[in-house]
Amino acid sequence: MKTWEVKELYTLSETQAAPLLESVTYPWEALPKIHDFILELGETLSGEEYEKRGEDIWIARSAKVAPTASITGPCIIGKDAEVRHCAFIRGNALVGEGAVVGNSTELKNVILFNKVQVPHYNYVGDSILGYKAHMGAGSITSNVKSDKLLVKVHTPEGDIETGIKKFGAMLGDEVEVGCGSVLNPGTVIGPHTNIYPLSSVRGVVPAHSIYKKQGEVAKKR
Repeated sequence: MKTWEVKELYTLSETQAAPLLESVTYPWEALPKIHDFILELGETLSGEEYEKRGEDIWIARSAKVAPTASITGPCIIGKDAEVRHCAFIRGNALVGEGAVVGNSTELKNVILFNKVQVPHYNYVGDSILGYKAHMGAGSITSNVKSDKLLVKVHTPEGDIETGIKKFGAMLGDEVEVGCGSVLNPGTVIGPHTNIYPLSSVRGVVPAHSIYKKQGEVAKKR
């Protein structure tokens, strides 16, 4: 089982981005395609269910968007989603149904599956968060290496060259990230895994596990 493949990470029925993710093997291969996918998808959305606001921004009529939120297209905000005070959505963002984008949270080039929560002071860039994934307050995805080199994914089977300079994290379904954690470039976290608060995470973290610190990962019982 390769935790870092799309089919192992995500329940594709829980995102409008299913056609995009079905077209790739590794989820990060979808990152350069998010922009065009949103533009194509937006034009197909029902006018009864979605309102087009501004250029290339589609917001579900049932979504709640704070007047202080800043949204740049292309962007889709799904049904019953909530975008809170001073959220900053910088474009290329697909926010799933029932998702929460919290106060002062910043999004850029992301797919948030249905019911994802990034509710308090989060930065999520060049990342894909699976169904019901949750990032604790102040946790972020770091999407550029300090040496500015292309990101590699460190797997148990060896490194995978992504060819991408900006790549944050891939979170599987129902991942829980503790408050104040940093997910380093190229992080992949398997579904149903918990990350301890204040963690610095890199590489692949197995599914159904508890990440306590680098080198100390326990299997859930």
